[in-house]
Amino acid sequence: MKKLFKIIPIFALAAVLCFAFTACGSESGSTDEGAVTTVEEGVLHMATNAAFPPYEMTDDNGGFEGIDIEIAQAIADKLGLELVVDDMDFSSVITSVQGGKSDIAMAGLTVTEERKENVDFTDSYAQGIQVVIVPEGSDIKTVDDLANDKMIGTQEATTGYIYCSDTVENGGYGEDHVIAYTNGATAIQALLAGKVDAVVIDNNPAKAFVAANEGLKILDTEYVTEDYAIGVSKDNPALLEAVNAALKELIEDGTVQSIIDKYITAE
Repeated sequence: MKKLFKIIPIFALAAVLCFAFTACGSESGSTDEGAVTTVEEGVLHMATNAAFPPYEMTDDNGGFEGIDIEIAQAIADKLGLELVVDDMDFSSVITSVQGGKSDIAMAGLTVTEERKENVDFTDSYAQGIQVVIVPEGSDIKTVDDLANDKMIGTQEATTGYIYCSDTVENGGYGEDHVIAYTNGATAIQALLAGKVDAVVIDNNPAKAFVAANEGLKILDTEYVTEDYAIGVSKDNPALLEAVNAALKELIEDGTVQSIIDKYITAE
């Protein structure tokens, strides 16, 4: 977009600059440059649900680690900001950014039309695949078998829940056949206890859950493939642009892929 400039007297220009710097300095969430604002000055708050390995999880010391955590840290470094992880229920991640409590939503977050109504998204940085976990020996052999009056466990507010709870006409199984749990681990415990017949969740967390719990397996057939991206408030386009620019650089120089490869080994 072209910008139009007018010549103004020196004293008026000085007054305008004085006002501008005063305004920038008074805004508590401004970065040093004043071009990008965050909810807390000098800090990038990341809303996530740290129960989604290998994208976000807690370590043995009570800290946070995972693909999203490291990518967010690399973005914060490029922006000259300190990263602070705001751990919460997955269902609160989008609303935390909407409500101005966090700056970015990053939690293995899939881009959907519904979510795009609430936040803006950066370019995609990874791909997620929804898969089905069942007990070994289950009569569920393919995704199509889920339609046979099976109870499906999912994590609340995830795309797995959205897809599965949709109407049969739209390819889902209906809300009566889906139980939403606070996190994936709770859904897996329900599966082990026989409360549900299958769990639909992202592929990489699914691998971690199956590895940690004997007697479970992942079906060979995929449920759906999705793109992961970072959510930013619609009221903060400057931050979206800055985060997206940093993310693009990190993708182009191989940093993002190296982080992914650190946590996900090629099969």
